[in-house]
Amino acid sequence: MSYASVAASGPKQSPEEVLARAPAPLEVEHTEDSVSSLVDVDSPHISSVPSDYEEQSVKTDTQEERIEREEEIKQTAKDIKQKAAARKEATKEKAEAAKEKAESAKEKVKKNSDNPVVVSNAVGLAVIGTLLSIGAYRKHSRGELTGKVVAAWAGVLGLFGVGDYFVSQYFFKRYPPKN
Repeated sequence: MSYASVAASGPKQSPEEVLARAPAPLEVEHTEDSVSSLVDVDSPHISSVPSDYEEQSVKTDTQEERIEREEEIKQTAKDIKQKAAARKEATKEKAEAAKEKAESAKEKVKKNSDNPVVVSNAVGLAVIGTLLSIGAYRKHSRGELTGKVVAAWAGVLGLFGVGDYFVSQYFFKRYPPKN
């Protein structure tokens, strides 16, 4: 049994239900004004496709804009590659300069290895570093190593560095370094 047959066999609508139903849809009025706004196909507003359309490399404005964007992207990528190459070259130059500076410092240390001021500075640095390391380890193992302790030691180390600088300058006048 179908839905339509079941619905047809049911009770009929009362006159109130018939009046309460949805209104009938409106009909479209046909007037001459409604067709006057249409575009005339013979007017110059309509453009036709040129006869060599299939042979053209760029067929639409959208395609032309896409090609332009792709060219811009290619140019940007090319510029980025050039900048990267320039940076790489500059980095190589800086690395070579740093290597030369390190070698000259090595040579200077070798030349001045017998200078008593240089030797005493190296020994003093080793002794101070060892004492600070041992003291820091002991404080840490007892749980007494705090930021204040580290700051105080850094201050003492800074004062030692300033004092060492002035004492070394005095002794470098007596024992000048070899360049």
